[in-house]
Amino acid sequence: MRPHLPIPPAEPFQPSPAWGFLFLAGLWLVCASPAGAAVSAGADFARSKHNLSVSGVGALRAKAVSADQASSEMCIFCHTPHTSARQAALWNRSDATVTYTPYSSSTTKALIGQPTGASRLCLSCHDGTVAMGMVKSRSRSITLQGAAVVMPKGRSNLGTDLSDDHPISFRYTAALAAQQGDLQSPPRSGPVHLDANGEMQCTTCHDPHENNNGKFLIVNNTGSALCLTCHNPEAWTQGAHSYSPKRWNGLAPNPWPHTDEKTVAANACENCHSPHNAGGKQRLLNYQSEEQNCYPCHNGNVAAKNVQAEFNKASVHPVMATTGGHDPAEPTLVSAGATRHVECADCHNPHAANTTGKPTPLAVSGALAGLRGINNAGARISPITYEYELCFRCHADTAKGPARVNRQFPQLNTRLEFQDVNGQNSFHPVVMPGRNVNVLSLKHPWTTASLITCGDCHNNDTGPGAGGSGPAGPHGSAYAPLLERPMSYADTAANSANSALCYKCHEFSNNAWRDHVRHIGYTACGTCHDPHGSPIAHLMNFDPGIVTGARNYQTTVPGHGTCTLLCHGKDHASAKY
Repeated sequence: MRPHLPIPPAEPFQPSPAWGFLFLAGLWLVCASPAGAAVSAGADFARSKHNLSVSGVGALRAKAVSADQASSEMCIFCHTPHTSARQAALWNRSDATVTYTPYSSSTTKALIGQPTGASRLCLSCHDGTVAMGMVKSRSRSITLQGAAVVMPKGRSNLGTDLSDDHPISFRYTAALAAQQGDLQSPPRSGPVHLDANGEMQCTTCHDPHENNNGKFLIVNNTGSALCLTCHNPEAWTQGAHSYSPKRWNGLAPNPWPHTDEKTVAANACENCHSPHNAGGKQRLLNYQSEEQNCYPCHNGNVAAKNVQAEFNKASVHPVMATTGGHDPAEPTLVSAGATRHVECADCHNPHAANTTGKPTPLAVSGALAGLRGINNAGARISPITYEYELCFRCHADTAKGPARVNRQFPQLNTRLEFQDVNGQNSFHPVVMPGRNVNVLSLKHPWTTASLITCGDCHNNDTGPGAGGSGPAGPHGSAYAPLLERPMSYADTAANSANSALCYKCHEFSNNAWRDHVRHIGYTACGTCHDPHGSPIAHLMNFDPGIVTGARNYQTTVPGHGTCTLLCHGKDHASAKY
């Protein structure tokens, strides 16, 4: 690739004689060389879409009308040796007299204003407001073929709203990189460069005279090599989006309509991001709806499992209920009064997520790598170690709606349901082993020392945990609330079908406690037990809609106690068991 000729951005511009000589020499090489005698750089330009002369190869090119219109000249559309504008590079185009809307987001630390320098020059064509053939060195605008006057609508026409385009014309410094945290130090050598003022411009990434890499890119962007010159997402090299060899199977929709790359690894950043005309303006996502950036690959056409289909089930994490709800800058806990939401990126870090399994049964898998959460004490933690720390972000200390099932002792904070408060309460062993050392109904290999995860109960009903071939995880299930297997709360007899979730770990027909068998012949497990936890023993937390009266349960000695309640018309007054 030929050396890139830097374009000084200062206005007004006073070129030195030496700089002017080099530039005019370049004009001669590109414009004045006879056919077949142009140097490689000139030939590259002649074959590119930036050649707007009548000999151009693109749809936009001059219409041969008269010699006065200079339709055969290539360089005239941008440069002139005389009567140029007071900008760099002997500029021959009129400046757009518009005010642009610059890029902004909640996460950027850069100070981004109106375009300057080389970017302002590029926009004289690419904002679609100035006629393509309007040049200062001609009294009349050069006529283009077809009906085009300005840049036609499309990806090359950026418009005046640049909030959906990569930010330009800002000072890129080491201090900014340190403050931002996910940027490399500014490039100081090599083809990717800042302008003379240390600002990022269009010419940082694009060389308008050479298109060997496509899209006039300074370097080939396979594997996002160009993006990663400046960007340094945390744990990116460990993330599957940086190394996965998965390919598109050809079924619609095309997951990569704006690139020519064929694998996840080759697309890298552009699996989710588009540097220009992005659908989701903040962070330049391909689509405005967050989940739509995940679906094109995670619908079974690239990734092995169809996660998208899971969100059509009866019980789901409602990722489609909000748009723009997730923000990387949002607090770990959603404050009271804030809009509650869940998006794919709330549970998966797209930069860090990978395909590694769990290092231990209770640790998080690679799919949950690089996430923040809330630990058992209610403290913010990053990254999470255990699955429940992720779940506690939304299901613990944040404001929530009414409980799904009425309880004698209502508790909407799931984190508190699993707490051992003064040795009085009971809980399923999610954050610590349970207190009961005499649970005779447990199936092998479970013991009273076992710990379980949220995903042992809340998971895909057709996933591997349920013996199916679907994707793992609580994306969607046929059984509410996102249960892996059925769990009835109705006042009907429980059995291994309608209460399969309980029967997954417990066996009630072994007469470990004969009254269990008798009770579940009348009502479901959830009538008496709260599956998360209770302030009293044995997860006892009655459903007041079924169990009425005093509703008093007392443990006397291990395995024995009394009940006082009214159930199915039968009054139990300190009934012993």
